[in-house]
Amino acid sequence: MNNPGGVAILIGLIALGSGATYLAHLSTAGRIEAQRQAKENRALLEVLPQERYDNQPLAQPVMAAAVPLAHSTLLAAYRATRAGQPSALLMRSQAAGYEGSIELLIAIDVQGRLLGVKTLHQSETPGLGAAIAGWPNAWLQTFTGQSRQQTGDSAWALKKDGGAFDQLAGATVTSRAVLEAVHDALRYFDEHRAQLTGAADE
Repeated sequence: MNNPGGVAILIGLIALGSGATYLAHLSTAGRIEAQRQAKENRALLEVLPQERYDNQPLAQPVMAAAVPLAHSTLLAAYRATRAGQPSALLMRSQAAGYEGSIELLIAIDVQGRLLGVKTLHQSETPGLGAAIAGWPNAWLQTFTGQSRQQTGDSAWALKKDGGAFDQLAGATVTSRAVLEAVHDALRYFDEHRAQLTGAADE
């Protein structure tokens, strides 16, 4: 090369440009991931009334591992608090539907009453079992306010099975799977209330 100084400057500029591009990418990637996480958190927390908590529930897991239950698997649980006191539990549950696994988010207050149920994932038949998707969901809202104290264990079944609950039209398997998963979650909460709400730590 006839101009070693010019080459060195060019290399320096290329390195500087590459470094700036890399740093910009890192900064942007961080913001994008933070926005994605915030959006995901908002979607998860939709099932929990805002006046119920002032903490970040998803940052307070209360289970170390998944727990197999009678008809479902409890994947995770998170504690919501208000003014430092436990106010609700968010429980992620998975059950076997007609076409595949159904993942639910179930919100329960500290008295064991359902605050809401939301479908996180499903692959049920469009027009039938897939009606459990979407938020808000009219059929899932029928569970709000229910508890094992209000509705005894023997009544936690579809009406066609001798229980107290209606089903989605044409989707017996899906309806039964969701109902049994919700009942499992309520039963687990009642049996482990002190541990889940933090009362056992006091």
